[in-house]
Amino acid sequence: MIKKTIILVLAIGIILGTLSPLMVVQAQGNITILDSPAQADFPLRLIFSLSARSDTAINDIRLHYQINRADFAEVTSEVYVGFAPNTTVDISWPLDMVKTGGLPPGSSLNYWWTIKDARGNSAQTSPSQVQFDDTRYAWLSMTEGKVTIYWYEGKESFAREIMAAAQQALERLLKDTGAHLDDPIKIYIYADARDLQGAMIFPQEWTGGVAFTRYGTIAIGIAPDNLEWGKSATAHELAHLVIHQMTSNPYGDLPTWLDEGLAMYAEGELSPGFAAYLDRAISENNLISVRSLCSPFSAYADKAILSYAQSYSLVDFLITDYGQYKMLQLLNAFKQGSGYDAALKKVYNFDIEGLDAQWRDHVVTASTVR
Repeated sequence: MIKKTIILVLAIGIILGTLSPLMVVQAQGNITILDSPAQADFPLRLIFSLSARSDTAINDIRLHYQINRADFAEVTSEVYVGFAPNTTVDISWPLDMVKTGGLPPGSSLNYWWTIKDARGNSAQTSPSQVQFDDTRYAWLSMTEGKVTIYWYEGKESFAREIMAAAQQALERLLKDTGAHLDDPIKIYIYADARDLQGAMIFPQEWTGGVAFTRYGTIAIGIAPDNLEWGKSATAHELAHLVIHQMTSNPYGDLPTWLDEGLAMYAEGELSPGFAAYLDRAISENNLISVRSLCSPFSAYADKAILSYAQSYSLVDFLITDYGQYKMLQLLNAFKQGSGYDAALKKVYNFDIEGLDAQWRDHVVTASTVR
């Protein structure tokens, strides 16, 4: 049974984005904090404001904030806010996303202020949370299990199709690799790539979908008339979140071929276009080395397509020939911080060059049989 909730969150987002956490705070020493609201201006900035007074000139104000995301240490940013000392202050400070790189829709921050005056009195507001929601659209939502989809254009049946694709991808990953979601995730579906790019800071013109792995969030542009692409893209980006949750560690990242190969695998069978690139590279003995595929893929379209196709083939080879349990062991090895060669040696008893040799023999033999 699909548990779904269809709600308008525009008004809620506005309220959360502008709500003052403490309208009046009792005086601490001689300092009284009158107001400390935060205003979201998605996607450009968050504006934090403070009003306070004291019997003596206030001469030190600092904003502290924590971004809610997956981290291995609790990180608190502290901002000294410049102002002219006075007994009454009314200041604001913008967190400029152009400088920081931006936050995904639905993210949140905890923040508080500390204030001191010339006599050494101090005061601090209680920690409060501000949502960074994209309130430009009237979002609807649907939840099934640990996946929540937000969309604003298209009928409920459109969202159901996307949800079904997401659940199928999760089932495929669980069945064939043992990978699963530990924490809930959110998928924001924009009406097209243009709307999506309008929600980002400095997007690439080709950006159609983004997985914000540390936030458990996907933002993707899917027009209702481009549903088939949208379902595949959703499965792909969702796999990145699953694999991140399964392997996240403070020591190192996955090889790109494994991360992208599992994302391609979650989509289903390799599409004919990608398969054609792979077949041609096999026949021309022009395959990319697995060692090279550990690094980010080429920006050149032909090489990038082949890189994705080979990554799918590598993952498919490991799952088909060695089974689900070995793939799960490999993911666990990376979670424990193993390097590329060490993880493969630990699970399969061969390193990257060994994988390269075995996989090449496999695909060449399969190509000859066809």
